[in-house]
Amino acid sequence: MPIIEVPFLRIAMDIIGPLERTHSGYRYILVVCDYATRYPEAFPLRRITAQSIAQALLQLISRVGIPKEIVTDQGTAFLSQTLQQVYRLLGIKGIRTTPYHPQTDGLVERYNQTLKSMLKKFVAEDGKDWDRWLPYLMFSYREVPQASTGYSPFELLYGRQVRGPLDVLRDAWEQASEPQPVPVLQYVLQMRKKMEQMAKLVHVNMEKAQVRQKHGFDKKAKARVFRPGQEVLLLLPTSDNKLLARWQGPFRVLRKMGPATYEISMPQHRRKKQTFHVNLLKEWHSKGDSVSQQLLVRSVKGEEDYTDQFLPPKTEGTPIHLDLSHLSPEKQQQLRAIVPTDLFVDRPG
Repeated sequence: MPIIEVPFLRIAMDIIGPLERTHSGYRYILVVCDYATRYPEAFPLRRITAQSIAQALLQLISRVGIPKEIVTDQGTAFLSQTLQQVYRLLGIKGIRTTPYHPQTDGLVERYNQTLKSMLKKFVAEDGKDWDRWLPYLMFSYREVPQASTGYSPFELLYGRQVRGPLDVLRDAWEQASEPQPVPVLQYVLQMRKKMEQMAKLVHVNMEKAQVRQKHGFDKKAKARVFRPGQEVLLLLPTSDNKLLARWQGPFRVLRKMGPATYEISMPQHRRKKQTFHVNLLKEWHSKGDSVSQQLLVRSVKGEEDYTDQFLPPKTEGTPIHLDLSHLSPEKQQQLRAIVPTDLFVDRPG
């Protein structure tokens, strides 16, 4: 997708869940991420309905304005007439990604995985308190500079760095003086100049990030082409477990829809024609080997999404010893109370 420079001109939405039901009755999270600033939002939901999604969207709009485009997958709630009517009333264009191919919108997928990892660190053993941690985790995510932009989401949206716990501690140590008042006109002009400079740098950084990502993908990619009428197998979730997928078919290719998508005839399904990414297709041979190979994959749409429970544990880095000898014992104790021991490790990420 092209690089977006205007905050909240295009946003991505997705659903995480079902999670453990909280004491307040929440089981899902509607996640939203802005393409220009990478600024995230997260709304706890009790159920996945068009009404609950629309209400959360209106909350977002009340703070950041009406987006022009919203990217979602093809989940039932996102395709509902209610939400489509909201889009029409507000002049929003809905963009749908390819089914069962979450890489189509890597931005929100990376955000989802990060949020899940953060929740794991903080939730209680019974997992019923994750909703109370969401505001704090959102704050942490927003204040960290993003590799693709070079700035934190908060700074790109508001034009200044957010004041966090470490800033409070530093002010107490340094006994910082109050900032001098600035005339409104001067402040506006300085802010406009700063935002223009940041926008230029962000555009350059995001172009470089796209080039790196494309280069990494191209090194592993293999071109595959299918013709109309050809029979293929599809990698689809099984009916009894949406985290378990296997090659199913054969199905017939109807036509090529885009550079990497095909329309497939599925007469036994409720939707007779569906579009799939080429990565989920492979040629069918009537006398070939067994096609019952099974893989664990992500459940793309919100009824079930327990991916984080099935992923192999990440190799934890070794905590880096921080030399705090230049600080007084009192200041060392204050700093350790704020910064977890495993915050700085010898492995990036």
